Amino acid sequence: MAKTVIAGNWKMHGLKADLDVIGAVAAGVSDCPESIEVLLCLPATLVAAGAELASGSKLEIGGQSCHQAGKGAHTGDISAEMLADAGATHVIVGHSERRADHGESDIQAAAQAGAAIAAGLTPIICVGETLEERDSGQALDVVTKQVAGSVPDAAATTPVIVAYEPVWAIGTGRTPTPEQIAEVHAAIRVALAERFPATGSLIPLLYGGSMKPGNAAEILAVDDVNGGLIGGASLKAEDFLAIYAAAANQTS
Repeated sequence: MAKTVIAGNWKMHGLKADLDVIGAVAAGVSDCPESIEVLLCLPATLVAAGAELASGSKLEIGGQSCHQAGKGAHTGDISAEMLADAGATHVIVGHSERRADHGESDIQAAAQAGAAIAAGLTPIICVGETLEERDSGQALDVVTKQVAGSVPDAAATTPVIVAYEPVWAIGTGRTPTPEQIAEVHAAIRVALAERFPATGSLIPLLYGGSMKPGNAAEILAVDDVNGGLIGGASLKAEDFLAIYAAAANQTS
């Protein structure tokens, strides 16, 4: 079975004054079983401090993006190797906000995932449809195409995570029905299993998009949902730990 992963994405939030949240989360997951992985993906300015705070705990720290190159003349960018050097273990790639704000493509997401793997990080590869694509009946085609283009061949032998985040549910408070989530996750699972016969069934599939304490248990109970990529609810230790508790209850 795929491992359960509860990952927070702080996005462009967080100052040094907010580091106490990391300490609270680290303390709150002290009893985390081996079957669950818990991490917070922080802005680059907090990765090193966050990793230091989480050191020795069961909380891991990730970045939110990386450049596909290892180094070079890329002002303002950060490499996967830099994130690893700062103490990160994971990095998000292909998030819809990166695709929309910075024009990142499936090809770039795959290259970034490959760079993350080369640096020893586990990439969290995001896919998801817009509301227009959902309403026009293209959701499954869009998502499976993104999976094909964004997941690198290295996933055959190296751990990766895939996160389904319907663009229309991110930060809107709107959430797909459990049936809609199940349909998309099943399609992703089939695509991964067909491409990677040995490992496709073991790749964790996370749901992201307005997951919060009030709906976490219901979403986590859906077939082929192996955890969550949590945005706003990860900024408060109490909310994030409530989602972790929902996952722990289902895996115990």
